[in-house]
Amino acid sequence: MTDEVAERFIVTLPSGTVEVSAAFGAPRDAWCVAAMTHGAGSRFDSPFLVGFAERLRELGAATLRFNLPYAEAGRRMPGPVAHAIAGWAGAMSFLDTRADGIPVWTMGRSYGGRMASMAAAGGVITPTGLVYLGYPLHAPGKPESPRIAHLPSIAAPQLFVSGRTDPFVEPHAQLEDAVVACPNAQLMWVDGNHSYEVKGHKRPADELGADLAPLVAEWMRSRT
Repeated sequence: MTDEVAERFIVTLPSGTVEVSAAFGAPRDAWCVAAMTHGAGSRFDSPFLVGFAERLRELGAATLRFNLPYAEAGRRMPGPVAHAIAGWAGAMSFLDTRADGIPVWTMGRSYGGRMASMAAAGGVITPTGLVYLGYPLHAPGKPESPRIAHLPSIAAPQLFVSGRTDPFVEPHAQLEDAVVACPNAQLMWVDGNHSYEVKGHKRPADELGADLAPLVAEWMRSRT
């Protein structure tokens, strides 16, 4: 397994620049780079992302885990959307010198994935494709306010990996319809809730992340 190296890169915000923490690891002859960030209330070093990234490297992908600016500042609540989009822009700029011409995929837990989608829809980033690890379609119990209007404008392949008991995507038909409306998207249902936990089967978060990595890697390989 390829080890990661601690990194920091610059994110340009309206108020100036900040540095955020990151970890980069690249196996020999990596076939892609998977850039990933955390969900709301979490950080780049969450056990789920650590396990997910480690397994992806075992499968031959390079990985970049990074903090969004609000998490770097020690806050649990996300700041302005523009700051998160700037975080993604900073990550992609950082990878300009590390990717060596191989495909760069974006992926994120919940909020982090949604921010990647908004950055891609706005033309701020142009990844090979996007993977959403628990896309937060709406707040739990509020399906009348879906976060989907921008998704059909993304031309790159999109993969939605959603838990069958995730309250953020109930009713399921709403997410299924949103995916169909996109030009190049696929929905993958897996067991578990928004964190991929299955009731009555407690497992460490790093194992849950590692278990999803082969599914995501197989899908990415089928589209590169």
